[in-house]
Amino acid sequence: MINLENKNIIVTGASSGIGEQIVSTFSNLGANIILISRNNEKINKITNSLRNKYIKQKFQSYELDISKYDNTEKVFFQIIKKFQVIDVLINNAGITSDNIIARMSKDQWNNVIDTNLNGTFNCTKFSSKQMMKQKFGKIINISSIIGQIGNKGQSNYSASKAGIIGLTKSLAKELASRNITVNAINPGYIETNMTKKMNEKQKSDFLNLIPLKAFGKPTDVAFLAAFLSSDLSNYITGETINIDGGIAI
Repeated sequence: MINLENKNIIVTGASSGIGEQIVSTFSNLGANIILISRNNEKINKITNSLRNKYIKQKFQSYELDISKYDNTEKVFFQIIKKFQVIDVLINNAGITSDNIIARMSKDQWNNVIDTNLNGTFNCTKFSSKQMMKQKFGKIINISSIIGQIGNKGQSNYSASKAGIIGLTKSLAKELASRNITVNAINPGYIETNMTKKMNEKQKSDFLNLIPLKAFGKPTDVAFLAAFLSSDLSNYITGETINIDGGIAI
């Protein structure tokens, strides 16, 4: 059974979608959670609700744009000072800004790379320093199947997620000697607000690409992340695990 009791776990992009589900699932499994999001109002609401429901666990929220290096350094300094130990980092925060390459603006490219890839670097840099001192820790990067197979109109997003996969493999080799594991999860089409807005034809077109003929659920990703955060996964590192209904076959 997966047990996350007394583990201090940082989740970025914690106020919506997959990140919010990870927070909910991990709370049920006994974790202390540090929630990071740019949406201060939403993140505070979630944190207060968790404190009322799980009175024996610790929850702390931080408003942060992870693409900002100096701000990220300051927030992680505060986290380490308060919690002392970081057991797990979940790099989940990400954005999209779709366009074909001929029409994609420099800002569209840079904003996605800055948040998805540079933000992952920022959070990993400042948490891994603490993990190296501890001589243990787990880093889980939420990438995307699009980083593996690509998608038209998403060159910026695909590049950012492919970069995360490469970062995962390099860091797994770099940090293994300090007993730190680094793995990535590649979600496919997961039921979120984006898929809920699709019309029936759009849903049908997407489902035709998926061998299992179904969208995934945020809980699918959350439970895989929970396994990778637990002691059950101690001998797994450098892996990229697809959770995509077979779309990459």
